[in-house]
Amino acid sequence: MDQLYTRILADTDFQRLQRRRERLCLWLSLAVFSAFLGFILLIAYAPGALATPLAPGMVTTRGVPLGSSVILFGFALTGLFVWRSNREFDIEMARILARHAAQD
Repeated sequence: MDQLYTRILADTDFQRLQRRRERLCLWLSLAVFSAFLGFILLIAYAPGALATPLAPGMVTTRGVPLGSSVILFGFALTGLFVWRSNREFDIEMARILARHAAQD
């Protein structure tokens, strides 16, 4: 089994797959981090902008839908990663595993 892992880790297709997956993870992580950081900075430096009611006489402020949007953005990007992983990364990994398992 150790030989299988060694061969897979040395496979250029596997390494290319890992680089693509890591690059996607990096970009998605940066996007979520930026959204959350931006929201926190807005809370810290412009709380009045978020405390403004959506409409005159309303209790709900701008912060509620904006905060909800940030959370939904994180969920959406997680869904994007899962969708891409299932459609692309898992299929490619299965091909790599099958190719190396056939060598045993």
